[in-house]
Amino acid sequence: MSSTNRTLVKAAGFLMAAQLISRILGFLRETLMAGFYGQSGVTDAYNTAFVLPDLLYWLLVGGVLSAAFIPVFSEYIAKGNEDEGWRVASSVVNLILLTLGVFVLVGLFFTPHFIRLVVPGFEPENMVLATHLTRILLLQPLFMALSGLTMGILNSYKIFWPSAVGTVLYNASVIFFGTILANPAKPDSISGFAFGVVFGAIANFAVQIPALRKVGIRYYPIIDWRHPGVRLIGALAVPIILSYSLNQIQVVVNNNFGSMMFPGSITAVWYSYRLFQLPVGIFALAIAVATFPTLTEQAALKKWDDFRQTLSNGIRMVIFITLPISVGMIVLRFPLIRVLFEHGQFTANDTLMMAIPLFYFSIGITSQAVIQILPRAFYALQDTWTPVILGIIAMAVNILAMYLLIGPLAHGGLAFATTIAAFVNMLLLFYLLRKKIGQMDGWAMFGTSLKSLVASLLMAVVIWVWMQWLTSVIGIGTIASLTVLVTGSAIGAIVFAVLAKFLRMQEFEQAMGLVRRKLGA
Repeated sequence: MSSTNRTLVKAAGFLMAAQLISRILGFLRETLMAGFYGQSGVTDAYNTAFVLPDLLYWLLVGGVLSAAFIPVFSEYIAKGNEDEGWRVASSVVNLILLTLGVFVLVGLFFTPHFIRLVVPGFEPENMVLATHLTRILLLQPLFMALSGLTMGILNSYKIFWPSAVGTVLYNASVIFFGTILANPAKPDSISGFAFGVVFGAIANFAVQIPALRKVGIRYYPIIDWRHPGVRLIGALAVPIILSYSLNQIQVVVNNNFGSMMFPGSITAVWYSYRLFQLPVGIFALAIAVATFPTLTEQAALKKWDDFRQTLSNGIRMVIFITLPISVGMIVLRFPLIRVLFEHGQFTANDTLMMAIPLFYFSIGITSQAVIQILPRAFYALQDTWTPVILGIIAMAVNILAMYLLIGPLAHGGLAFATTIAAFVNMLLLFYLLRKKIGQMDGWAMFGTSLKSLVASLLMAVVIWVWMQWLTSVIGIGTIASLTVLVTGSAIGAIVFAVLAKFLRMQEFEQAMGLVRRKLGA
């Protein structure tokens, strides 16, 4: 394994571990909320309250950060021109915070109108609650902007741990405030979770400050519109802003449809989405974040063979990890939901309702994982328009699929539409990236996909047989479901590992090599 790949694997391994802890805390947060408030109009209001704050963040920070800021700042670092990089960073930070502050003030005033647009089918009391929660959460984007931009700077220096720790503190804060303020008899007490989100965003930023000072922060109170770096970031950011603006139409349509169905349908889709995003967030996003600065550096130095190999290694590892998880989640979805959610106000009927969207989401885990990496390859090439155009096409596919599938599949149609759109997006990204950079080690990626799929399907058969037998013996209670889930997952992991070894998969050897080095250390 080359030194570059070894560095990437180590960085991705650390990020995966941190993401795993963060996601575990995230699910503890969700399961506590489910126990306190069930799957109801109250939780629908809470989940809807994130739409406007998330819209502002992704419009002004998230997309700009990943597609424009990191590639440009990383290029200054790679070429040894740090001082100019910091002048560019200062201008961008000042501009974003100023603009975001104005938008937050406007959002606070127009919140009731926005909520009525997003969820017209809500009961009046849930409409009021969603408005109240949104106004609390509108404080979050300001601190998330600071932590996101700080993360971008540190990632350019290939320092990943502060932001990873920040996500853990974020979820811990939500759990703390949500738990101490929760009162199932008072629906508006769910605002404790909203306050936890705000304080978590503050903690996420604060934990990164020492590392920022260590790299030698150089802040300038300027907004230099004419600087070439600022202008380049602006040019790269325009399509991203357009993409996320149009993307929110998809979010609004999803909530609009959900608000017209039974109370709790938005929550069922949201909880399922959180489970579906678990492997994407832990593995795919970690690999994508660790790979991105290297791709940017290799593109800036025109090391195209290294660029292709880095990209191929990242995609193949993501496929190898997420395909068995996707299949396993489909087979074990009922005991998984029972263990995580079925307690307190969350009933067995809620489990049945949640299992439907989780099935359709799980089909698309690998597609969603791969498209965490592919757009970043375009961004490293300073091409932000292509992923945006393809994202708009995928969004149109998603909305059309929602419209067509919500009738026969109800809230499951909302989930299946997302899976279909992700698959279409992945295929289009592959096709156009290959046209842009030439050969992409396609046969190796196809071989990894085929071997992983065969091993995953055989694994699924073994898990299903074991689950059916064990369930018939011990039942479906919480402890029984936990036993089925743990033993089924362990058996599945062993079966998949044996098959991967038998099929001589390179990704398996890389993963085992990393484990052996960690144990040796």
